[in-house]
Amino acid sequence: MKLLSKIPDFCLSHWLLRVPLAVVFIQQGLSKLPFSVDDAEAFELPALVWWFVTYGELGAGLGLLAGGLLLAKPLKALADVITRFSGITICCIMTGVIWIGQPESLTDVILYDNLHVFLWVGGLFFALRGNRT
Repeated sequence: MKLLSKIPDFCLSHWLLRVPLAVVFIQQGLSKLPFSVDDAEAFELPALVWWFVTYGELGAGLGLLAGGLLLAKPLKALADVITRFSGITICCIMTGVIWIGQPESLTDVILYDNLHVFLWVGGLFFALRGNRT
């Protein structure tokens, strides 16, 4: 037990999850620009839904980074809300992505769609924990 108590806390470890998750969502959002109705039709989605996906991915990724960078005391509550909202947005988008894949069962999703499950769980982590990581 003494050995474990000597290991220092790394209070910035949330960045090890925050940065890759943000990069994936920013990259996916940028890949959908410029916004096109033809792209929406390719996925059999209404243009409005595609618009929300495109800007939701960008906003969620940028929000995760901004929420972690707003360190000033008066902005801490706002930063926490931004982080949580970004996490919720990630969960919503990933739920849609999984749903569009029309999996046969939850087991298929967990076993064969693990990238999307990982992204969903990462979003859920930030939605539930906010900046208290």
